[in-house]
Amino acid sequence: MQFVITAYDGEGMLAKRMEVRPRHLEGMERLKQHIVCAGGLLDDAGRLKGSVLVMEFQNREELDSYLASEIYVVEHVWETITVERMNVVYANGECISS
Repeated sequence: MQFVITAYDGEGMLAKRMEVRPRHLEGMERLKQHIVCAGGLLDDAGRLKGSVLVMEFQNREELDSYLASEIYVVEHVWETITVERMNVVYANGECISS
């Protein structure tokens, strides 16, 4: 089951984001088998303002477990998070689902 996670940083959290980013990237490396794609959302000036992740988990409970331990959640960088189910059809130029 795939999910798209859209997470916006809280006001004034860029410095905190950058401080904890190495731990976030370590976590992403440990979870790479669940990541379809992920990246930072940018404001008009090109500064990070949030994240979008497309991830695959067996169920919503596994996703919620990940989010509970995500450093951007634990350190209160992400203020607003939405999660929606997604059916990924193409990834990296290949059809992966019909």
